Amino acid sequence: MKTDSLFYRIFQTAPAIFFELIGQPTAEGYQFQSVELKQTAFRIDGVFLPPPEAENKTVYFVEVQFQKDSLLYHRLFAELFLFLNQNPSTANWKAVAIYPNPSLEPEQTDLYQPLLESSKVQRIYLNQLSSSSVELGVVELILEPQETAANKAKQLLSQAQQASQLPIAVIMELIETTMVYKFPQLSRQEIVQMLELATESKQTRVYQEGLEDGRQQGLQEGRQEGLEEGRQQGERVLILRQLARKFNQINPQVRSQIELLSLEQLEMLAEVLLDFSSLQDLTNWLEENLRE
Repeated sequence: MKTDSLFYRIFQTAPAIFFELIGQPTAEGYQFQSVELKQTAFRIDGVFLPPPEAENKTVYFVEVQFQKDSLLYHRLFAELFLFLNQNPSTANWKAVAIYPNPSLEPEQTDLYQPLLESSKVQRIYLNQLSSSSVELGVVELILEPQETAANKAKQLLSQAQQASQLPIAVIMELIETTMVYKFPQLSRQEIVQMLELATESKQTRVYQEGLEDGRQQGLQEGRQEGLEEGRQQGERVLILRQLARKFNQINPQVRSQIELLSLEQLEMLAEVLLDFSSLQDLTNWLEENLRE
């Protein structure tokens, strides 16, 4: 999983983390998704779209950049203004560029300096975060060296049981996903053992209360049949929920095809589903991967 995909999955699962990152109150109903620009080769990977009934109808354009790219702002503003041209009813917009540190920001910014210095653009450097919240700690975990990542993750899990604004089950899901990204050589079961997720953490009252959220509900249901099967069920529940949010409704045939996917295929689907612009994209992906 690439770093930007990891961020996008975090933002899709817990939009509140994005709004805390930019220092704004959590806005209810926002959906994080990719947007295809009609009749162009452009696709904006990270967009927070407001719900129709929202009072604040700001559209947030999110760019996560962990590699040097001198043309980043050229691309970002080209896509952004194409979006505004194709969506003239947009009430307000803001661009958020997220870097691990200032050294990765493009050096030549003269063309866009007035925009970069305006309130329309916010640049965030993760190594300069000062908040001690659990939610931003999940973001900081992405930058944590491997040698100390396990201890950092355990500290966040402990802190989450006392001070998290999100359900403990959601925090556990995000921490586990981040650790899988950081340790690609380890299986999910090994990650769970590293973080001791299968023992005392899941017996707490606050965790049990958080099981109403998608993936954790699946994990609970599958626990009697073994950890691996439970994780597969949990991944399936989370994906079905995300697809339902994206496309409003999933027909029974597609649902039954998703039921046939292995854990590895489910993880692949979780990474690419942001790129789908229609149910046909999902159908094509399922047909291709179920043939393998």
